[in-house]
Amino acid sequence: MTHDTRRRANGIWAQVQLRLCCSLFGLLVLAFPASAQTEMGRIGARPVLWIVHSRVATAYLLGSIHLLPPNLNWHTPAIDHAMKSADTFYFETSLDPISMAQMARFVLDHGSLADGQSLRAMLDKGTLSDFDRALSELHLRRDEFDGQRPWLASISLNQAYMRQMNYVMSAGVDMQVWDYARQNGKRLRSFETTDQQLALFMPRDPKLEVAEFDSDIRELHSEHKELGAMIDAWAAGDAKKVGELLNEELEKSPDTKRYLVDERNKNWMQRFDFMLSQNGTYFVVVGAGHLVGANGVPALLRARGYRVDGP
Repeated sequence: MTHDTRRRANGIWAQVQLRLCCSLFGLLVLAFPASAQTEMGRIGARPVLWIVHSRVATAYLLGSIHLLPPNLNWHTPAIDHAMKSADTFYFETSLDPISMAQMARFVLDHGSLADGQSLRAMLDKGTLSDFDRALSELHLRRDEFDGQRPWLASISLNQAYMRQMNYVMSAGVDMQVWDYARQNGKRLRSFETTDQQLALFMPRDPKLEVAEFDSDIRELHSEHKELGAMIDAWAAGDAKKVGELLNEELEKSPDTKRYLVDERNKNWMQRFDFMLSQNGTYFVVVGAGHLVGANGVPALLRARGYRVDGP
């Protein structure tokens, strides 16, 4: 991937997945309109629920937002019914303790600089100034990051920013659905391994990694407005608008869309074919960006001859 493609990949992935699957990797900022407030002070969202039919199986598809404010309620009667009726739940990657341990191991193996190296020493004066300003705004110590590789330091800063904005993983769609499925004895499955997802964040070129860190630091605050519009559309159940907003950014870098969205969606089709050939009811939770557009999961399933109810 080129410098520009990989840089956009990190930013776009943060927007549509943006999950990533665990607390280190949730990079979403949400901005909900006042009209979404309920009488109890809870924020009500109405995300789209797709229903896929085969001769022997039914699969519900819900687009995920991975970090949410604690007072957001995305449950609807249709979503709750689908969760209750499903036998098996599919996620992008597992959220069980073993996967969390694998994530921690990945970070230990790939997230630290070699002995004698310093993150600050790798940055030019402009980037170092932006970095220090971000640390000050987030009330973080310089030495917390100096041993981290740039890709991990960037994610850690985004995580701290999201935490300051009061967006947490425990309120996100993935974790809530995972907890429900586990507590109710449902079967748990995933499309990808933890290592496969985490590898998307880690450039192999050290110069590119530093350049991406510089870009991420400069864009730390600007992502708020871009993400806010997209999440407003998700909360309103406007899948068409989600797709339009996503494509505005992805059109600037077709390789990024192919790498982060299209190829992964196509790779999942074999698993969907197997799933829909088995008797049962399935509940599938993947990032909202994977479910919209001509190459989204619903469109690909329709092209394979399945009936899909939804926009």
